[in-house]
Order: sequence, then structure tokens, then C-alpha cells
Amino acid sequence: MSRIQATFTRLAEQGRKALIPYVTAGDPYADITAELMHGMAAAGADVIELGVPFSDPMADGPVIQRASERALLKNISTTDVLAMVRAFREKDATTPVVLMGYANPVECYGPDRFVDDAKAAGVDGVLIVDYPPQECEVFAARLRAADMDAIFLLAPTSTDARMQDVGRIATGYVYYVSLKGVTGAGHLDTDAVARMVPRIRSHVSVPVGVGFGIRDAATAVAVAKSSDAVVIGSRIIQLIENEPRERVVPVVAGFLREIRVALDTLQGETA
Repeated sequence: MSRIQATFTRLAEQGRKALIPYVTAGDPYADITAELMHGMAAAGADVIELGVPFSDPMADGPVIQRASERALLKNISTTDVLAMVRAFREKDATTPVVLMGYANPVECYGPDRFVDDAKAAGVDGVLIVDYPPQECEVFAARLRAADMDAIFLLAPTSTDARMQDVGRIATGYVYYVSLKGVTGAGHLDTDAVARMVPRIRSHVSVPVGVGFGIRDAATAVAVAKSSDAVVIGSRIIQLIENEPRERVVPVVAGFLREIRVALDTLQGETA
């Protein structure tokens, strides 16, 4: 059982929902990522998604695009991202870490080497936005063999066939992007989420996390009523992109504590 699977099992036994924050590695300061990850875990994050900077993040909106650009200007590479995870693991051996990114950096790094080095660094799951499930079964199998999870996106436009493909090879959790378009776009329709999640569950056996458009405690709670986890990225990056270094961790931790407290009001409710 991976750390991700163990975390969701524990949360389910407690009747609690997972809080999954996302930040881009190396942003807004090159040397702050491990410290920021520790701050997020202390504030109640159950899983941490760490973005691998890429020059053409096609699924991301302007906020996360800017974060990638800032990180790339600091020359943050895939090797650097793995080093940040290793640094985090020096003090935290339990909080799951998911690398989220795009195929190009993985292909340039070498998929086999990437899996080996990610495992050695302490990564628990990998979400490659532009790896279709039907075309990456070998990669997913490599991850599973290394006790890491292959995580996939689903969207409002996903067909039943797509969901079945994802359900066949996904482990850990699936990430339902609740809005059409890029990250940070539009307004969240929580009623639509509530209708979609049961449909997803009819095709996948892993927990369902929901992201895109969650900006505060109220929307987090509304989404968590029908899902197993909430994923928050763009809002966190907005909060810190102009903060001085000493304010970054306190700002994020304060925001996440508010979300964590709100989510825990649902304790015992089933989705």
C-alpha cells in the first residue's frame, strides 16, 4: 500500500476529507519549497502536489503559468524538484508527495530514470497532464512496481470510455478538474460537481479529488460534500506570488488552516 493509499484509508476511517494543496517547485523563491511543504503539512495538508516547472503548461491558466515562468527563470529543473522532495523527506517521512507536470520533462529525463529517481527521492505519485491513460500503461506499471501511484485527470467533458480507461490503471486517487478550460478559470458550479462525482465513481475504484475553482473555505466544503478530497492550487499561488520570502509560509499555512477547520466540520459525513 502506497503512502497515498494509506492516507486515504486513514481519512476514510476517520470520516474526514483530504486537503491537497498545489505549489510550483521553486516558486516564488528557489530555496523555499521544502520549507513551504513542511508548513503546508503542519497546517493540515494530507497530500502535497508539487508542480514540475515547464515552459508550455497548456492546462494551466495565467497564475500557474507565471509560477512556472518564475521557476524556470531561476533554472529550476526536474533534478532540482527531486532534490526538494529529498530535502522535505529529511524531516517528513509520512506526508505523501505527488509530482504534477507534463510529458516533455519526463521524456527528456528518461521515463525509467525518472521513476527510479522519483522513488529514491521519496515521491509517492505522479500526475502527467498530457499522458493519456491508454498510452502510458507501461509507465503506470513502472510506477506501481516502485510503490508509487499513477494519477490521472478527468474533466466535465470526459466520456464514459475515458473514465473506464482511467479506472483501469489509476491508483491513489483521480483528480476531477471541475471546470472546462485552464486552471484558475471560471466559477465553480458545485451542483455540477455533485452530479459528476457519482458518475466518476461508477467507473473508478480510487478516491475522487476535485480541483479548479476552489478559492476559499466555503467552496472547499461545498465540493468536499460530494468528493473525497479538495485540491487547491491557483489560489495559493495568487496569495504568495508577491509576498516577501518571510511571509510566504505563514500566509499559506494560515489559508490552509482555515480550509482544514472548515473541512473537518464535515467529519462523519459520507460523500
